[in-house]
Amino acid sequence: MTALMSLTGKITMQKQNNSTYESISAFDIFKIGVGPSSSHTLGPWIAAKRFAESINEKGLLYQVTELRVLLYGSLAKTGKGHGTDVAVQLGLCGDDPETFDVEQITPKLSDIAHMKKLVLLGKHEVEFDPREDIEFFMTENLPFHPNAVTFLVTLDNGESIAETWYSVGGGFVVKEGEEAEEKEVTQLPFPINTADDLLHWCIKTGMHVHEVVMENELMWRNEKEIRAKVKNIWRVMKECIYRGCHTDGMLPGGLNVKRRSFELNKKLTEGRSYSNYNDWVEVIRSGGNDFKYTLDWVSCFALAVNEENASFGRVVTAPTNGAAGVIPAVLHYYAVFCGGDAEESILKFMLTAAELGSIFKKGATISAAMGGCQAEIGVSSAMAAAGLTECMGGTQQQVLMAAEIAMEHHLGLTCDPIGGLVQIPCIERNTMGAIKAITASQLALQTIPEYALVPLDAVIKTMWNTALDMNFKYKETADGGLAVHVPLSLPEC
Repeated sequence: MTALMSLTGKITMQKQNNSTYESISAFDIFKIGVGPSSSHTLGPWIAAKRFAESINEKGLLYQVTELRVLLYGSLAKTGKGHGTDVAVQLGLCGDDPETFDVEQITPKLSDIAHMKKLVLLGKHEVEFDPREDIEFFMTENLPFHPNAVTFLVTLDNGESIAETWYSVGGGFVVKEGEEAEEKEVTQLPFPINTADDLLHWCIKTGMHVHEVVMENELMWRNEKEIRAKVKNIWRVMKECIYRGCHTDGMLPGGLNVKRRSFELNKKLTEGRSYSNYNDWVEVIRSGGNDFKYTLDWVSCFALAVNEENASFGRVVTAPTNGAAGVIPAVLHYYAVFCGGDAEESILKFMLTAAELGSIFKKGATISAAMGGCQAEIGVSSAMAAAGLTECMGGTQQQVLMAAEIAMEHHLGLTCDPIGGLVQIPCIERNTMGAIKAITASQLALQTIPEYALVPLDAVIKTMWNTALDMNFKYKETADGGLAVHVPLSLPEC
């Protein structure tokens, strides 16, 4: 302990006042939902559902006669491509993004469009024409955040109710006015806002990163529940990878992007037979661990997840949908090629990665509409690097160093989706983020941390300053970068 303390003379002590820190659970960072975007699909879906529930709680649900949805800024500019219009309709119907059958999305939306009626919370039918009652204000931005949606209802007595919600990244939503209200903060044994805070508690207690995080998680739920939720998240990730690797065809949206994980999986498995996920993993392992072979599989895993994400498939925000392939790819690499498929290893990885995502959210942003793609692929790569390093036996300092290396080499990464779709360059960027995470972990594990000159908190601050300086065209608006320099003929989106 003394030796560790000698390395940390400049650690900032965390204040104990609960108003100085934000308590975020690992399961706020990892959410099960539907693609293609956490901020443009999952967030608006959750906001719409909460709005409808608030109307119901006020006893006004059956008095609603008219309903309109107004999308602003980034939600408007890339809303069609990201399925924002789809998401708000499903949310208003009361459907849960974690459990709703994704195969029913198209038929349900077709029914609403054909009947021009929507059933609020599945209870009260109102007239609703998506083509008329969902409006896209592409040139208007609300001040709090670029991702804004306003819900308007008229009651049978002529009164109107309006609520504005902001989708702030990673499926997190904020109701207008709530950001200034006093919120209940869970008292955590180890309050953490910064990387220095996390390192302080690790050194003070002698615990590993995942152990500190576990102690905090126990303030929300018991250990059995925590382990069950981690297991479920990992199940969804594995199913998504497997499904993506075994689904052929073109991605929706009009770009005519062909799925690549199907053919890559077919090539790498070389015709060897299998009938389920576990057999598939054994086939992969039987191919050895040659560098090129392993590299191809990591790319295949990442491609598979984000091709599913682009197809309104079920994914896990990690910490966002646009970056949903990085962590599953790296964790799957660890499980398949490094023998890390034990429940305890998965738990270590998930808890560590989630805490790093939380620190980035508190110190900067995980919203591409606020910070460009550095806030999505960059953060996910840092999270994955930290999780992998923890599982590979790295010290607490090496865990943070791995996250720092991964983010340092994503700084300034712009968000410029072609056609407003989470496809080009988003899907390939997940493969890059995964490979960088593994490389960052390896570098950290082979480095003495006290020789490092760049602390993680400095990189997070730099990331946020870069986000503030970045032109709005490169923040998920499809107004700059590849989105305007690749001449493709697309339908309106």
